[in-house]
Amino acid sequence: MTLRDVEEATGKEVSNAYLSQIENDKIKKPSPNILLVLSTTYDISYEQLMEMAGYSTSSGKANPGRRKVPTFAEHNLTAEEEGKLLEYLQFLRSRK
Repeated sequence: MTLRDVEEATGKEVSNAYLSQIENDKIKKPSPNILLVLSTTYDISYEQLMEMAGYSTSSGKANPGRRKVPTFAEHNLTAEEEGKLLEYLQFLRSRK
């Protein structure tokens, strides 16, 4: 599939520009929501894509169904900033 084919297959939820940045290693840690959409498009487990992208996973089972995971997209953060916020959230939760 070309990048434009993937963009169309995802219903334009993932742009070909974003995919290009992932392929060219400009985006090192894609958004979990993007990975969720791509897992369906490429018929690969969400859990496996998360691990490949460097996210830790709590179980060996893929997420059932298609549901959104928390992100900070409305704040226009970079992938690095989003990763740092998720790390901080994990830290806060570990203190409880």
